[in-house]
Amino acid sequence: MAQAARRMVQRVVTGTPMLASAAVKYSRPRLATFWKYARVELSPPTPGEIPVAIESFKGLAASFKAGTYKQLTVKDALRNTLVATEVLMWFFIGEVIGRGSLIGYNV
Repeated sequence: MAQAARRMVQRVVTGTPMLASAAVKYSRPRLATFWKYARVELSPPTPGEIPVAIESFKGLAASFKAGTYKQLTVKDALRNTLVATEVLMWFFIGEVIGRGSLIGYNV
């Protein structure tokens, strides 16, 4: 019994470096892609982008008043709903992190 346990430990010890190198080899290109997009998507807006965003929101409000949202396909409407839900969930997660608990503020 001890002999079998010793062989198993030896296999784990000799196999760990190969497993670690395979994990690094697998994750390196994926992490490079992630960081490439993260630098662009997760950076704060530049001062030049803020007026563009304001105009975009004004255009969104005008199109909503005009009723052009009725011309959306179901796929586009679902996509917009999912994006809005994601933004709301990140807001709620940030609130929970800021409070430090799930239940109310510590007054």
